[in-house]
Amino acid sequence: MAVRQMLRRSLSSERRSASSRNEVSKGHVAVYVGESEKKRFVVPLSYLNHPSFQELLFQAEEEFGFRHPMGSLTIPCSQDTFIDVVSGLRST
Repeated sequence: MAVRQMLRRSLSSERRSASSRNEVSKGHVAVYVGESEKKRFVVPLSYLNHPSFQELLFQAEEEFGFRHPMGSLTIPCSQDTFIDVVSGLRST
Protein backbone atom coordinates (compact mmCIF):
# COMPACT_ATOMS: atom_id res chain seq x y z
CA MET A 1 0.00 0.00 0.00
CA ALA A 2 1.34 3.43 -0.89
CA VAL A 3 2.29 5.72 1.98
CA ARG A 4 -0.08 8.45 0.77
CA GLN A 5 -2.95 5.96 0.82
CA MET A 6 -1.99 4.70 4.26
CA LEU A 7 -1.79 8.21 5.68
CA ARG A 8 -5.02 9.28 3.99
CA ARG A 9 -6.75 6.15 5.25
CA SER A 10 -5.70 6.89 8.82
CA LEU A 11 -6.92 10.47 8.43
CA SER A 12 -10.27 9.49 6.95
CA SER A 13 -10.88 6.84 9.60
CA GLU A 14 -10.22 9.44 12.28
CA ARG A 15 -12.78 11.78 10.71
CA ARG A 16 -15.38 9.02 10.75
CA SER A 17 -14.68 8.20 14.37
CA ALA A 18 -17.36 9.25 16.84
CA SER A 19 -14.65 10.29 19.29
CA SER A 20 -12.73 13.52 19.20
CA ARG A 21 -10.61 14.21 16.13
CA ASN A 22 -7.68 14.95 18.43
CA GLU A 23 -7.42 11.37 19.68
CA VAL A 24 -4.50 9.35 18.36
CA SER A 25 -4.12 5.58 18.55
CA LYS A 26 -1.72 4.23 21.14
CA GLY A 27 1.81 4.05 19.76
CA HIS A 28 1.28 6.91 17.29
CA VAL A 29 1.78 10.66 17.23
CA ALA A 30 -0.01 13.36 15.26
CA VAL A 31 2.09 15.92 13.40
CA TYR A 32 1.13 18.88 11.25
CA VAL A 33 3.09 19.23 8.04
CA GLY A 34 3.29 21.97 5.46
CA GLU A 35 4.83 25.27 4.63
CA SER A 36 1.72 27.42 4.33
CA GLU A 37 -1.27 25.07 4.54
CA LYS A 38 -0.82 22.50 7.30
CA LYS A 39 -2.12 18.94 7.04
CA ARG A 40 -2.39 16.51 9.94
CA PHE A 41 -0.62 13.14 9.69
CA VAL A 42 -0.56 10.30 12.23
CA VAL A 43 2.68 8.31 12.31
CA PRO A 44 4.03 5.48 14.50
CA LEU A 45 6.18 6.57 17.44
CA SER A 46 8.95 4.31 16.16
CA TYR A 47 9.58 6.82 13.35
CA LEU A 48 10.88 9.30 15.93
CA ASN A 49 14.04 7.19 16.32
CA HIS A 50 15.05 7.28 12.65
CA PRO A 51 17.77 9.79 11.70
CA SER A 52 15.82 11.13 8.70
CA PHE A 53 12.75 11.81 10.86
CA GLN A 54 14.96 13.30 13.56
CA GLU A 55 16.24 15.75 10.95
CA LEU A 56 12.64 16.88 10.41
CA LEU A 57 12.25 17.26 14.17
CA PHE A 58 15.43 19.34 14.27
CA GLN A 59 13.99 21.62 11.57
CA ALA A 60 10.82 21.98 13.65
CA GLU A 61 12.89 22.88 16.71
CA GLU A 62 14.86 25.47 14.74
CA GLU A 63 11.69 27.01 13.30
CA PHE A 64 9.31 26.90 16.26
CA GLY A 65 11.20 25.94 19.41
CA PHE A 66 8.54 24.68 21.80
CA ARG A 67 5.77 26.96 20.51
CA HIS A 68 4.06 25.19 17.65
CA PRO A 69 1.41 27.21 15.80
CA MET A 70 -1.03 24.30 15.51
CA GLY A 71 -0.83 23.44 19.22
CA SER A 72 0.86 20.18 18.29
CA LEU A 73 4.13 19.16 16.69
CA THR A 74 4.47 21.10 13.43
CA ILE A 75 7.06 20.14 10.83
CA PRO A 76 8.01 22.98 8.46
CA CYS A 77 8.55 21.10 5.21
CA SER A 78 6.44 20.38 2.17
CA GLN A 79 3.95 17.56 2.43
CA ASP A 80 5.68 15.82 -0.48
CA THR A 81 9.04 15.91 1.35
CA PHE A 82 7.41 14.52 4.49
CA ILE A 83 5.76 11.70 2.53
CA ASP A 84 9.11 10.89 0.87
CA VAL A 85 10.79 10.63 4.29
CA VAL A 86 7.99 8.46 5.69
CA SER A 87 8.10 6.27 2.59
CA GLY A 88 11.79 5.63 3.26
CA LEU A 89 11.05 4.67 6.85
CA ARG A 90 8.40 2.14 5.83
CA SER A 91 10.82 0.41 3.47
CA THR A 92 13.49 -0.08 6.14
